[in-house]
Amino acid sequence: MKQLEKILKAIANHRRLAIVKLLKEKKELTVGDIATGIKLSFRATSKHLRILSVVDIVESDQRSIQIFYKLSQMQEPFIKYLVSIL
Repeated sequence: MKQLEKILKAIANHRRLAIVKLLKEKKELTVGDIATGIKLSFRATSKHLRILSVVDIVESDQRSIQIFYKLSQMQEPFIKYLVSIL
């Protein structure tokens, strides 16, 4: 039950929902691309991505100096359902 509460808290923010929706559409983006896409600062976007990453909604892949984010492949069924309805 605690994990479900953490997931719900993580997605209970319109910016984080916008990030998930953007990643669903674009598959993989850098922090800068996500920040531009949701019209938010790089720093604030990074904080939101960290929150989503902690509950395994997104995962990151560092390539050289850039970090790319995508929806996690290890999502729980509940998360997969939420992503599917966005």
